[in-house]
Amino acid sequence: MALDSISIADNTTVVGGPSSAVNRKDLLRDRIDEGHDSSSTYRKKGVFLHEFSKTADYALEERPFFVPIGTDGVVAALEKIDRQLRSSGRTGLLSNKTPVSFIGREVAPGSLGLIKHGGLPKILTKPGRYPGFPLRNWWARKWCGTQGLSDTAIEFQGLTVVQVSQNQAAVVSDPQNRIFVVKNSGFVAYAVGGTYDVLAIVDQTHLSNVIKDTVTGATLGSMAEIKMRSRVDSGKAQEYVVALFLNIPANNCAILQRGDDLELLPAGQHYITNPNVTLRGLFTLGENQLEMPTKDIFTRDQVPVGLRIYLKWQLMEPLKLTTHGYHTPYDALRDKTQSILTQIVAHLDYSSMVKQRSLGPDNLDDGTDPSSAFLDALRTRAMDEMHEAALEYGIILKDLAVIDRQFKGEIASTMDKLTTRALQAQVEAANVDRENSNKVKQEEGALAVAHIKAQTRNTQADSEAYSVIAAAKAQAERTKIEALAQAEAIRLTAEAEAGAIRVMAAADAQVTDSFARGMEMRRVEVTRVQAFGNRTVFVPTDGTGVQMGNAMAVGMAAGMGNDSGP
Repeated sequence: MALDSISIADNTTVVGGPSSAVNRKDLLRDRIDEGHDSSSTYRKKGVFLHEFSKTADYALEERPFFVPIGTDGVVAALEKIDRQLRSSGRTGLLSNKTPVSFIGREVAPGSLGLIKHGGLPKILTKPGRYPGFPLRNWWARKWCGTQGLSDTAIEFQGLTVVQVSQNQAAVVSDPQNRIFVVKNSGFVAYAVGGTYDVLAIVDQTHLSNVIKDTVTGATLGSMAEIKMRSRVDSGKAQEYVVALFLNIPANNCAILQRGDDLELLPAGQHYITNPNVTLRGLFTLGENQLEMPTKDIFTRDQVPVGLRIYLKWQLMEPLKLTTHGYHTPYDALRDKTQSILTQIVAHLDYSSMVKQRSLGPDNLDDGTDPSSAFLDALRTRAMDEMHEAALEYGIILKDLAVIDRQFKGEIASTMDKLTTRALQAQVEAANVDRENSNKVKQEEGALAVAHIKAQTRNTQADSEAYSVIAAAKAQAERTKIEALAQAEAIRLTAEAEAGAIRVMAAADAQVTDSFARGMEMRRVEVTRVQAFGNRTVFVPTDGTGVQMGNAMAVGMAAGMGNDSGP
């Protein structure tokens, strides 16, 4: 049970969350549904809520001189106990002294002064200095120092003050040696008969003993046992466990036992003070995987073989596992796996098992081998039967595979040698195939390179031909353009000269003076003589001049003939 106000409990299994339990006989009758969803958790199963202890809370009972510390603090609780003591006719707890400022023992603010007066406690709650007066009973008083108001535990002459913080828990023994735990609060008590003993102040998040799974090595949680020293008849002091603290990480749980009843504690911080309740074990609810060797199994032809299997599982209902007497899921799976594999391998021949190095869902046959039925049985039947058996223990088996086998005996040794030779031949053949493949790839690579080079040369030739054609076209276009330009220039020059001649002719035609005409004729003659030389004879081309020219030409030819001689 959980206490919300002052969080004090005795003889009670305190749970930091919802708990569940079930009777052993009920668990033996129940089975997990075959349609179980692996994503569900144990909280979704229909188990009954159960509480081990229904006893009344001892800390909340009305007891003399026991005051819980409220919001008004320790001083108010001390004053309440002082009034209870005085009203019962006993000596008060608080001193009647008043502080002064000049002499005496000093009590600082936030502290309590402790005085032993005739074996009884006297408490100074006000800060200041306290002189040793009055002198009439000075021999009965003894100054015992000071204690802080916020100290976790104060024990003085039968007075006990306990106040713990959020992460602390105080284990206390009352005058009748009954144990209770204080969390997130505190109390002030004065024991008239016996004492209130503070056995331990526990840090609930850093418990001393870390518990790990012995198989997977996963951390399951931590625990701390609180012991109390007691004397027996012989007078020798012995220690006895009076409280158990548990710190369970997320996705883990614990199983408690009382008689034939079991209770499941979820993750969180818990403590147990009930002597009838014991811790059965801690479990993880996450996925686990493990490689496990089996004992020697004999095949049908009496060849011993040792298998190495791979298991992957998840514990869903720890109550069912502990009901069957197993401490870990591995223990339950190991026994079932050994039994089922023994039955299956007993129907297999050595020759059928030696063909495959590993047997699992990723290593399937094509069905043509006569022994493939047995190998399929090893893969499927073993998985099915293991899954069925695991459900009885609250376990979901997620994977099972035989990853290795080791044959033993003389037959196995001989067959291993033959198998080794066959494997070597296969390796050599594979190496030859690999070399041939490499050569083929090299030739294919060389061919690809030659093809690329040819393509490069073709591309280069096409580029050069295109360059020549483009240059020829450019040269022809250039020649054409130059010819057109030259013709145009000649045409323009001729037109200009013709225009000039026309202008000059028009100018000459406009000259009417005979003297001017004669002078122009003479200038033309001078120009002609300058052009052809002064020895040139000019023959007239019209009228009488033509005939004279012909006669002169004939005479000159005859003269030249005579001069040449026969």
